Amino acid sequence: MAVRRLLDAERTNPLTTLHVRIAAEMAGVTERTVWRWLAQGREGRFAAPPRRGSFRLSDTLWQVLAEAGGNVAQLHRTMTKAKEAGDLDQLDADRVPSVPTLYRVVKHDLRQGRILQIARPAGPEDHPQPSPYDRALADLALTDAASGPPVLDDPDAEPAAGPDPDTPAPGGVRLHTPQARLVSTRQAADVVDAIGHTIRARGIICVYGDPGRGKTVAVEQALHLIGRDTPVWRTVAQVAPGISGLRALLCQSLHLPSPSLAHRPGAAGQALTAALTQPGVLFLDDAQRLTPPLLDYLRQLWDAPGCSATLILCGAGSERTIARVPELRSRILTWHHVDRLDRDQLPHTLSLFHPVWAQAQASDLTRADEQIAHGNFRTWAKITSHLHALRHRRPHTPVTSELITQASTRLGPHL
Repeated sequence: MAVRRLLDAERTNPLTTLHVRIAAEMAGVTERTVWRWLAQGREGRFAAPPRRGSFRLSDTLWQVLAEAGGNVAQLHRTMTKAKEAGDLDQLDADRVPSVPTLYRVVKHDLRQGRILQIARPAGPEDHPQPSPYDRALADLALTDAASGPPVLDDPDAEPAAGPDPDTPAPGGVRLHTPQARLVSTRQAADVVDAIGHTIRARGIICVYGDPGRGKTVAVEQALHLIGRDTPVWRTVAQVAPGISGLRALLCQSLHLPSPSLAHRPGAAGQALTAALTQPGVLFLDDAQRLTPPLLDYLRQLWDAPGCSATLILCGAGSERTIARVPELRSRILTWHHVDRLDRDQLPHTLSLFHPVWAQAQASDLTRADEQIAHGNFRTWAKITSHLHALRHRRPHTPVTSELITQASTRLGPHL
């Protein structure tokens, strides 16, 4: 049929390589075969020897290939053993082709965009332990280990007893400076409002902004306020984890048996899809580390029928990373940018954050923010730590512009 159509087209216009290529793709053969057929057709020889149906890899065989690490020879051996045992139909195959045919079919499917999720045994990188410095110094300094981070807006309130400074707390928020308190800023309140709406809509939100603006802490405040009836799953993206590493990370966060699922892509996907049918919230921090294929894998999980979970993607630069995945970008319900601290509210905010700022002049704080901190709360938290250390050695020294400058010199030469 392909040869006759090509010959009919040749009567009106000369054939090109593009015509032959299209016919070869339709017939499932190479271009060289089509040119040979054309030469025979011009001689009137249309009766080609009967040809067996071209072989195609089923989804089951494709998964077996992935579990074999992409080893085509191992796939051929598995199919041969299944044929000898009479179980070939369980692999959705009607015959065992030759190894060269398998290689050709695999290469063809890969060129067509079929994804081969090669599995590998789970290693230590698939189950990372929280780093002791997973959050910069004093994002916001206090955590209540029993019920999450409290929000203290009362300047007369006594800070609750925090955990040991060297002990990581849930969410990565730790106590670095004595008497420091968690402050609910306008930026944090805006994040809480945006996340609350997204959770009610069971959608996806991207929280982004420059490093040090309190994105993670604000998200933790929002999650603390949603109530105990809604499960919250927290995880931090690794650096280029790979698809199997991301699956293991998600399984671990959702309390699934990740070691047994790490190198079983089909079973892991089914387990994750089933877990996400439960209304809950997955908070994935440092989402900018994920590559486009990994973000698209998340999109597929949230596109699965019955998914009722909310996805929070957070990180500096995460909006640029997500923008490279149009399918996921179009599904983001809420984009929320965390901006810098309000300069006019800075004296009040810092006085709530730590008592050391209670007697500081507003003009000195404004000048320090213009020259050093630039509205970055992480920078102010570090200045607070150094200022508290200076005041500890000289308790009666007033907090002047000179003392703030002396504390700021310890932040490094690149301010």
